[in-house]
Amino acid sequence: MDKQRKGLFQRFLDGIESLGNKLPHPVTLFAILALLVVALSAILAPLGISVDHPGEEGETVEITNLLSSEGIQYIFTSMTDNFIGFAPLGVVLVTMLGIGVAERTGLISAMLRGFVLSVPNRLITAGLVFAGIMSSVASDAGYVVLPPLGAVIFAALGRHPLAGLAAAFAGVSAGFSANLFLSATDAMLGEMTIAAAAIIDPAYADTMNIAMNYYFIIVSVFVLTFIGAWVTERVVEPRLGEYKGEYREKLEGLKAIEKKGLIWAGVAVGVAVALVALLIVPENAPMRGENGAIIQSPFMSSLVPVITLLFFVPGLVYGKVTKNIRNDKDVANQLSDTMASMGMFIVLAFTAGQFVAFFAETNMGLVLGVYGAEFLQSINLSGIPLILLFILIAAFINLFIGSASAKWAMMAPVFVPIMMQLGYAPELTQMAYRVADSTTNIITPLMTYFAIIIAFAQKYDKKMGIGTLISVMFPYTIYFLVGWTVVLIVWMFLGIDLGPGSPILYNN
Repeated sequence: MDKQRKGLFQRFLDGIESLGNKLPHPVTLFAILALLVVALSAILAPLGISVDHPGEEGETVEITNLLSSEGIQYIFTSMTDNFIGFAPLGVVLVTMLGIGVAERTGLISAMLRGFVLSVPNRLITAGLVFAGIMSSVASDAGYVVLPPLGAVIFAALGRHPLAGLAAAFAGVSAGFSANLFLSATDAMLGEMTIAAAAIIDPAYADTMNIAMNYYFIIVSVFVLTFIGAWVTERVVEPRLGEYKGEYREKLEGLKAIEKKGLIWAGVAVGVAVALVALLIVPENAPMRGENGAIIQSPFMSSLVPVITLLFFVPGLVYGKVTKNIRNDKDVANQLSDTMASMGMFIVLAFTAGQFVAFFAETNMGLVLGVYGAEFLQSINLSGIPLILLFILIAAFINLFIGSASAKWAMMAPVFVPIMMQLGYAPELTQMAYRVADSTTNIITPLMTYFAIIIAFAQKYDKKMGIGTLISVMFPYTIYFLVGWTVVLIVWMFLGIDLGPGSPILYNN
């Protein structure tokens, strides 16, 4: 019976890999979707499909034909603006300027290694998971630094190295959307959510900010750290058993120059935070809003440059102390290298921008949102069952399309309006998506870094393959998905804002 189960599970995983590999590249996929929207608009517009605009009383909305004379003119005249206006493009590139310097000077790597190596042995598992979760501020750096470091540390402690690798991988990938700090992920997804919310209610969208999930992701860090440590020590490590391999690596601590760099980087962060505080804290500070408001203020609208500053300044100081930055040319080169690494995202932004703009121009998102909400109401699907269904759908799609931005660019214009029509705020829809998107990262062979993790693991187990790695990581997915979803449901019951000025419910 056990062999049969393994056979079925392996065939399921093989099917996911096979189907996923047949999907076109996300760049191509968005180009196809854009063309599909154009074709559908020509088919649906003559049918006279219309709905009452939910945000504008007395206004009727119909589907616009993009193959009409006016539609064709729009396609060609708006193409450049669609690219430049793609919501996440500017905020992601600006944010990565700061994060890129911190990453390329070695600051983030040193911080992660220093933290993990300073944690007491009895807390090392939780420390690894925590460091993995926090590594998402540096985009993908955690994938390269922490899993091999976790394996080395566990081996040095006489524990199974694959358990250490798994704990770090779970934190980095399955906990990707949790953090104590705002990151490029918040900016990227937040801008798309705001744009999707504007389909239904532009006035509400104007009140939103990229920190819309901040309170929830802070709490999520500690919840996922506990779950990840528990799964490692109670489920994964006992299953792996005693490590009998011979492969060992020397565990090296931070160099003196790295420690010095970290100290000065810490001082730089303190100075930067103090300067930002001067712009916010005083009663008449320039970054406050009307009547001294903070939530609706220039500060909340400026979180992207603030995030950039808080990474760039300590990264610059660390680089100068460690001699990784010697002059302004080095800084310029690091900024250039960071932007070069974003090349694929920029290309993706072009085709995704066309799809999102065409979808909005045809009014399909609004029409689909109204009809979708009416359908869900007709079958009495709302509340917790609705959120659970959405999470399961997003988690399943993530098995085939790994890019969080690509998936949300497709899903946000559809699901955000539907949820708003049912009374749920865009902020809640985004957070439910982030829970689903993160937790299944570690069990899909199509995840960008999956092959790298296998290569790390094969140092300790030469027979390690896709199926074996997924079987090791599968418990994390189940416990993270269930535990994180429970926290979200409890949060909904309590009615606590998900972030600054970011409610659970949407009231038109």
